[in-house]
Amino acid sequence: MIDAIGLDADDTLWENETFFRVTEGEFVALLGEYADGADIASRLLDVERANLARYGFGIKGFMLSMVQTAIELTDGRIDGHAIGRILELGQEMLAHPVDLLPGVAEALDALADRRLILITKGDLIDQERKIAASGLADRFDAIEILADKSSETYSRVLFRADVAPDRFVMVGNSMKSDVLPVVELGGHGVFIPHAMTWAIEHADAPDHPRAHRLDTITALPALIARLEDGRA
Repeated sequence: MIDAIGLDADDTLWENETFFRVTEGEFVALLGEYADGADIASRLLDVERANLARYGFGIKGFMLSMVQTAIELTDGRIDGHAIGRILELGQEMLAHPVDLLPGVAEALDALADRRLILITKGDLIDQERKIAASGLADRFDAIEILADKSSETYSRVLFRADVAPDRFVMVGNSMKSDVLPVVELGGHGVFIPHAMTWAIEHADAPDHPRAHRLDTITALPALIARLEDGRA
């Protein structure tokens, strides 16, 4: 039997990365006189990757990385108005409404009798805002907001939930964060790709019987049934 199902939030239940890419496009345009667009985007990604240990995941860290990138790319020539606009872009992201992805409500309805745990990572305040705005909080038996996702953090989540790894399924759009650590623990990881998953979250799919892929979240209830029947 499957005792609990974990679900990622950003780009699994609702849109998220799309807003980052739109903001990145405006940031690239803002710095267009200083460098080529592809170079700006590449530099920003490098800065974000280097800053993860300092700022963690989320919009606020993205804002700070944009500011740092702008200063470095312009050798400090960027003016206060441009920095102000970068901060405005981040504030607009923080105020953006939460749009559920297609099929999410239907899938959660079909899993209503299951023990569901929302497991997301990022800035605590922003994640709490999005969870509240989504209207989905009451669908979950527990909500876990993590700084990062690893086999160690999942192990702690499962300990708190009193769930054995082999009776746990984690569902999300990140192979790196939602599938690989859980498979490593002995659980099932379900990858549901999103068209705009952040490059830092990319990883190769493992050739493993507990790693699964679905095209849409609406197929999740049927997969759970197959797992319990021993057909997946």
